[in-house]
Amino acid sequence: GGLGAMLDAFSQAPAAPEAEEAAGLMLRAMIQAAKSDGGIDEAEKARILEAVGDASAEDMAFVQAQLAAPVDAAALAADTPEAQRMQVYSASLMTIRVDTEAEAAYLDALARGMGLDQPTVNALHMQMGLQPLYG
Repeated sequence: GGLGAMLDAFSQAPAAPEAEEAAGLMLRAMIQAAKSDGGIDEAEKARILEAVGDASAEDMAFVQAQLAAPVDAAALAADTPEAQRMQVYSASLMTIRVDTEAEAAYLDALARGMGLDQPTVNALHMQMGLQPLYG
């Protein structure tokens, strides 16, 4: 998978704090998206765990904490450096099918929070083979 490969690339590089942080943000994005419709289904959980790969106990503790945390698109957006915004938004998209109003609302809030405009967001959706978010 795309994110798994990215996280692997991060974990093989000398663990620069930025790389760790970027991977952490992407993981948060995946988990927030999965939870945005009220719960994480088995397929979503599988994608998240696959992305984590053979994680350390510390990584799994982070994942568990994120799974327990409330969905907060604004906080995720605020924590994401500008250079990583499209990546983090795409990580959210990787996890869900965007088949509920709640998921669409979460993605809209995340995009707005990160200052991604509608054409950019729609392009990211189409790259992933998804319907554009904005009609």
